[in-house]
Amino acid sequence: MSEAIAEMILPGTYIEVRSEGLIGVGGISTGNIGIVGTANKGPVNQVEILGSYSEALDLFGSYDRFVTTGTPTPTPLTLTRALEQVFKGGGSTVYAVRVANGAPGTMQWSIRGAGDPAPELLRLSASSPGSWANTLNVTFAVATGTLTAELGRIKETFIGADLGTLVDDIRAGSRLLSAPNVADADRDKPVRSVAVVDANAGSDGAAATTVEAHAGLDLLATQPVNIVTVAGMDATTVGATLLAHVEATENDGRERLAVVGASSDDPAHITSTDADALSNPRVILVAPGILADDAARTTETVKQVKLPAAYAAALVSGRLATLAVHISLTNKDVAADGLTSEYTRAVQKQLLNNRVLVLQKNLGIRVLKGITTDTGAFRQISVRRIVDYAKAGVRIGCNPYIGRLNNARVRAALKATLDGFLSGMVLDEMLIGYQLDVTATRAQEIQGIALVTMTLQPTFSIDFVKVIMTLQ
Repeated sequence: MSEAIAEMILPGTYIEVRSEGLIGVGGISTGNIGIVGTANKGPVNQVEILGSYSEALDLFGSYDRFVTTGTPTPTPLTLTRALEQVFKGGGSTVYAVRVANGAPGTMQWSIRGAGDPAPELLRLSASSPGSWANTLNVTFAVATGTLTAELGRIKETFIGADLGTLVDDIRAGSRLLSAPNVADADRDKPVRSVAVVDANAGSDGAAATTVEAHAGLDLLATQPVNIVTVAGMDATTVGATLLAHVEATENDGRERLAVVGASSDDPAHITSTDADALSNPRVILVAPGILADDAARTTETVKQVKLPAAYAAALVSGRLATLAVHISLTNKDVAADGLTSEYTRAVQKQLLNNRVLVLQKNLGIRVLKGITTDTGAFRQISVRRIVDYAKAGVRIGCNPYIGRLNNARVRAALKATLDGFLSGMVLDEMLIGYQLDVTATRAQEIQGIALVTMTLQPTFSIDFVKVIMTLQ
């Protein structure tokens, strides 16, 4: 906003509005979750934004039956099961990426015309690769010129005795099928039948490795994500990949926290294998695993299964996303049905001393202490989130000043903008104080540099209360 009077001829009062005084800091996202995993449906290697678990089911399909330990186990699909825990924990905005090992197979159907043998006119494909479409039944009724696609209780009907009309109808309204464009010369050809090209051709690429996880995380690197996790993969498998991701995004000014599950419930294994390898203020290591109902167990009396800590990490991610940045995760309840292991106080203390976020049974399931794997003084998750929030706000506040005059007036306006933002953090009890200065030497003015120097004093949470009693 700027108003300037170029020519003053008539007597009166003239006002020049300089917009620097009107610049403020806009909204800052704090609870966006990024997640990578395998699924039997949906686009591969593409970021999808979800707002509910029903959207996740619709886009990525249901998860498969979770097989208990000791039984021959196919590689499980992880994304939808982890998303169930994310939304159960309270997550509301999720950036999800389906990954796959290799190129997952896609079901296809051949549209055939009149003749003996009937010529193939065109091939339809399932709307996305994966095993979900192996039960998709596609038929064609010549008498009515109707193609029908049925999957469970979902039924789609398309009418068109000629190829062009039929394909146009499918392309305009199908959620189950996709069809290529039809050449003008083929549009009037009559359709007589539809046949499956290869039964059970849909495959999922479920055996994803850290290579695929790394590729999925790269797709999330430019997204406004605050918390990131990899579905179904534990600290031993994907810890180094997550560590590299959070360090790279921090260097790019897109700070986030990574939440990962321990590779075992065994305290000695967690301490020696997981905690030592993941010492970082941006990594949260969760233990133990959780109990949860398995929606795929439709015919069994016992539906509850033991999920490894990787799914506890998804649950904790959802719970963390519900909290303001200065609110500690310590002693907060999480929506787990139970824990796969219940640690004694001595074991809990051992794990806490090794920077593990421990879940405990205490009036429900609660986080014992909200800490990262950092070995330094600032282990509290809330402190890291407060600092990230301040950095994001300073970037937003500074950005409108880039390209403006580098003089004392504009720098004072920049300082006023940042002062307003940081003062708001003090009022919201994120900070107990701060120091701020905006300066530039003559050499820096020539180079177009304004230097913001900021010292923050974050608010710490109470992790425990010590009580001393004197009885007389």
